[in-house]
Amino acid sequence: MSRVSSLLSFSKGSSQEMDYRPSGGLFWLFVFVLLIGSPTRRCAGQGTAPDRPNVLFILADDLGYMDVGAYNPDTFYETPNLDSLAQAGLMFTDGYAANPVCSPTRHSIMTGRHPSRDNHTDWFCGGRTERYRHAPYDCSMDTSQVTIGAAFQRGGYDTYFAGKWHLGPEPRHWPENQGFDVNKGGWRAGSPSAHGGGGYFSPYGNPRLEDGPEGEYLPYRLAEETEAFIEQERENPFFAFLSFYEVHNPKQAPDSLVEKYRRKRERMGLDEVDEFEGIEQVWPDEQTRRARVVQGHPVYAAMVEAMDRAVGRVLQGLRENGLADETIVVFTSDNGGLSTSEGHNTSNRPLRGGKGWLYEGGIREPYVIHWPGVTTAGRKSDVPVMSTDFYPTLLDAAGLPLRPDQHMDGVSLVPVLKGRPTLDRDALFWHYPHYSNQGGFPGGAVRMGEWKLIEDYEDGKVRLFNLEADLGERNNVAGQYPGRVEQMRQRLHAWYEEVGAHFLRAREHGPEPWRP
Repeated sequence: MSRVSSLLSFSKGSSQEMDYRPSGGLFWLFVFVLLIGSPTRRCAGQGTAPDRPNVLFILADDLGYMDVGAYNPDTFYETPNLDSLAQAGLMFTDGYAANPVCSPTRHSIMTGRHPSRDNHTDWFCGGRTERYRHAPYDCSMDTSQVTIGAAFQRGGYDTYFAGKWHLGPEPRHWPENQGFDVNKGGWRAGSPSAHGGGGYFSPYGNPRLEDGPEGEYLPYRLAEETEAFIEQERENPFFAFLSFYEVHNPKQAPDSLVEKYRRKRERMGLDEVDEFEGIEQVWPDEQTRRARVVQGHPVYAAMVEAMDRAVGRVLQGLRENGLADETIVVFTSDNGGLSTSEGHNTSNRPLRGGKGWLYEGGIREPYVIHWPGVTTAGRKSDVPVMSTDFYPTLLDAAGLPLRPDQHMDGVSLVPVLKGRPTLDRDALFWHYPHYSNQGGFPGGAVRMGEWKLIEDYEDGKVRLFNLEADLGERNNVAGQYPGRVEQMRQRLHAWYEEVGAHFLRAREHGPEPWRP
């Protein structure tokens, strides 16, 4: 067994050999196909990259950077399967979501475009108004987009989607009409309990996923469906996108796992700890907001482990079907962990903020790519990368034509995956002209090297942080580096112009908000 295969052997027993030998007159046809090569088969020896790799893309919902053991050895949660995947592949330490909430980031993965370019800047369809009205935005992904699924479909791949979609209200916006041959559970809802959904336990009330036995747990079901697809398509190249609803609210998990973490919490003495000691500030000189600063919620922890178990089952399915060495596996999350309003599920410390915030806690994500025969086990990269980059990277890795007019904001990471220490890009940008449900403020941000500048859209104030020295973004050094502030602000404003960014609007009879 190769090193890669052994790293992907998680929970089940050894695979069983199956006899695929044809009989009778089909034998010579079978031999002929093997000799001339088939466009639907791949050949990869140990340590070599497959010519036509499968792709398995795994996306978590609301999972924080500090929730995964590979990124945080001291995490309260147990994620052995994700940790093994990270060790087998390339682990990006500075991976980002394009937006601090879900739908815009999902759009960026599907299109390779920054959500602000297509005016998809908030979750579909939010709309909080506070001091000012939020910027106008569109809450359905344009069906003219050539999604990453459609690109692989046109490249001869069988395509599959399972889980959360949340990119449009009508069936014409859903996966089966956006480049995926199979859709198991993707529709308008952003959580399993939204729009009439039944939650994480069957019956689900999901028009794109049949109910299972009463009490069936959703992430296990999605893993089972994905594993079945992989087995069915083992002789054909496939692009499978497993998009968990987990760990988004509502907090629901199997009783046995919840009890496990209640006992763990008790053993660690966390019942005696104030999990909300300290506060997160919306802005240093204004209001504050309560935030969880210690991980320890037993139900949330059970949800994290359940998702990890589901990941392990799918990865084991790759191995049992002989595809572990022929499949690129990607893992990331759509935004940071929920640490402030709406449940205070986790702590992202030392990162500041969480879901809905432009601080690192809201946008820095676990970001792993395992490409058999290419990525080196145990390697880490501190190259700043973004969710827009998956689209061109995976096309490039699969040998499919790039689509620069489509994925115009993404950059192929193939050189980095092959060992290059840098990338030809000097800045990453964010634009969130909304008041998040989690208390985050409307603003924009730019990262250039170790420097990050955040701009508040209410009054135009800026803060500058050196992430290398101050990952928690506690020390605003804008006053010490006025030249750098001006340079980064001009760069950010030029990017606003490039993508056609929208901004806050005045409330009726109210003052006008700041404009760049």
